[in-house]
Amino acid sequence: MAITDHVALYFSGETYLINYGLIIFIGLFFSVTCLNVWLRYKSHRKLQKSEEKYRLLVTELSERKRLEKQVFKEKERFKTTLVSAGDGVISTDQYGNVELLNKVAEQLTGWTQEEAFGKKFDEVFNVINEFTREKDENLVETILESGNPFLLANYRILIAKDGMETPIEENAAPIKDIEGNSNGVVLVFRDYTETKESINRIEYLSYRDQLTGLYNRRFYEEELTRLNTVRNLPISIIVGDVNGLKLVNDAFGHEKGDEFLVKAASAIRKACRTEDIVARWGGDEFVILLPKTKTEEAGIIVRRIRELYSKEHVNAVRVSIAFGWETKRKPEEDILEVLKSAEDYMYKHKIIENEGQRDKTITAIINTLHENNPREERHSQRVSELCRQIGQAIGFSENEVNQLKVAGLFHDIGKIAIEESILNKPGKLTERERVEIERHPDIGFRILTPSHDMSQIADYILAHHERWDGTGYPKGLKAEAIPMVARILALADGYDAMTSERPYRKALSEKEVLVELQENAGTQFDPEITSIFIEKVLSVGIAFAGDSSWG
Repeated sequence: MAITDHVALYFSGETYLINYGLIIFIGLFFSVTCLNVWLRYKSHRKLQKSEEKYRLLVTELSERKRLEKQVFKEKERFKTTLVSAGDGVISTDQYGNVELLNKVAEQLTGWTQEEAFGKKFDEVFNVINEFTREKDENLVETILESGNPFLLANYRILIAKDGMETPIEENAAPIKDIEGNSNGVVLVFRDYTETKESINRIEYLSYRDQLTGLYNRRFYEEELTRLNTVRNLPISIIVGDVNGLKLVNDAFGHEKGDEFLVKAASAIRKACRTEDIVARWGGDEFVILLPKTKTEEAGIIVRRIRELYSKEHVNAVRVSIAFGWETKRKPEEDILEVLKSAEDYMYKHKIIENEGQRDKTITAIINTLHENNPREERHSQRVSELCRQIGQAIGFSENEVNQLKVAGLFHDIGKIAIEESILNKPGKLTERERVEIERHPDIGFRILTPSHDMSQIADYILAHHERWDGTGYPKGLKAEAIPMVARILALADGYDAMTSERPYRKALSEKEVLVELQENAGTQFDPEITSIFIEKVLSVGIAFAGDSSWG
């Protein structure tokens, strides 16, 4: 009988007892089967969980190992960077003890890595304040306490182990953990010497006059504002102006003019006190600011300056300075008005002193020219005498004749600024040399113009190389546009040149000179003056030939 049949009988109530055992068997079979399946399932799940835990553990260990390698790699890279940096690097632990010095830090501090390791930071990095010279704060302790970085500073001096001092600039920052706690400090610093020197040089140039080394106007004005306080009263101001600088520049060139200024500045600086402010105010002007100084004391300083510069000269021209000074005595007085009063006082002195100084300078210039070139002196004396003779032959008054004589003596004063190698050249001049020597009438004019007594003669000297036909220099004046005295000078100068022996030719004979004069009358020389010169001077034997030197 099939199982289904037994089941059917069971439900129909038949054969109940027979089938009861079978039912129990079937139930046990299913129970055992289900238990076995459940046990196998549980065992499988447990195995899956174990495998998953193992995989997670392996993954976690691998990741941790990877991170450790990465941290080690980054740490080594950071350490290599610090060690090889071009700046000095020092790192410390959280207690301020040195852990690392790179090579640059070793050189600047004088400590090696081995010597410094574990030492207190301020023992290795010994710094003082540049201005007070006192030991400065321990930077590491400050940063560890505050947790804040220390930005750029450049006012400290590092004292090395051997005592050598080095100005430094530095930055420092805390080394923080993941929770933001400071567990060390890293300091980066460098030798600041070259930068400091450059800054000092720039500052020096910004406040100093490059020629004289004195303070410049900018610095003086700043100091005038700074020192203009009640506690500095009385404040005296001295203003000085160098006499004859333009004459020296025109006669000897700007290089000698600069030398003139430097010697004047040196005398002023030596006569003043350390606390006095001495500045070059302008081209030839100086100003001295004297805090806590009475008017009488300022006058003593001026006398001291005059004593010093009286011993100084450039090419026989003595240094001379016109001075004026004034004093601020009360707080309500305007310091700029005091300065103006000192300037006004100085200009009054300059007017009085300048004329005499100019005449002395002109005399010194002509003396220098003649000392350096005796032939020029003899030439000028002969031209002066020829001018006198021509002036008398024309019928000039005594004053006019005297003016002619002076013009003759000074006609070549401008040659003081021409190179001696050109003046004394034995052969023919090159084009460049010719252009250079043709400057001497203009130079002579500029030397003599400032002198009231010589201003008219300056005009004659400027024109003494003009030609009657308009082909002369420097202006190309023609005929009667050329001053008469200048035309007389040109003839006297030309005649002396013809009758003087030169290295490249002998002096011309009387016949040759006469022919030259007649041929050049109306072209180079004024024809009427030439005719008078031939008829009234040469014909009676008044004129004379030059000596063996040439003019």
